[in-house]
Amino acid sequence: IERRVPMTRMRARIAERLLSATQQTAMLTTFNEVDMAPLVRLRSQYADQFEKTHNGTRLGFMGFFVRACCEALKRFPEVNASIDGSDVVYHGYQDIGVAVSTEDGLVVPTLRDADFMSIADVEAAIRDLGLKARDKKLTIEEMTGGTFTVSNGGVFGSLLSTPILNPPQTAILGVHTIKDRPIAIDGEVVIRPMMYLALSYDHR
Repeated sequence: IERRVPMTRMRARIAERLLSATQQTAMLTTFNEVDMAPLVRLRSQYADQFEKTHNGTRLGFMGFFVRACCEALKRFPEVNASIDGSDVVYHGYQDIGVAVSTEDGLVVPTLRDADFMSIADVEAAIRDLGLKARDKKLTIEEMTGGTFTVSNGGVFGSLLSTPILNPPQTAILGVHTIKDRPIAIDGEVVIRPMMYLALSYDHR
């Protein structure tokens, strides 16, 4: 049995943008792995205190990643840029898009001036934007203007993926699920909570 269901306007627009990104950019993805043990310990140690101090805001990993991305973008301005015709536009600010999954597809609300936000601010903003996305209350302003995007495939258990650019941005970071894996440290095999990071970028 087949069912034919028309795409919503939002899903059709998202599909159009994703296809455009793959056809009109020189997209390349590079992978790295991260030992998450220090962050896992930090989160375990301070999670309860953090939630009490910040009125119920939970301490997740996205706050750390967004803050780390802001610092990295300052050091590598090419990643915090966009291409406009034959010009490269370097953005002197960090407006970080955070990919959020909804019933109508993936939307990317933006954290404005994320470089001035604390980890608690980031976590609270992501929670609020996620609720707005779920309830279809995001505004156009909240979904445009980002200079870099972070996409968390780990919430779906994804071990590895190649994130697609969010034009006109030139890069997107994909973070994934944490898995205990054997790795070599100082000549010894140890088990550590490891995560793969995937940075897709426009090679131009």
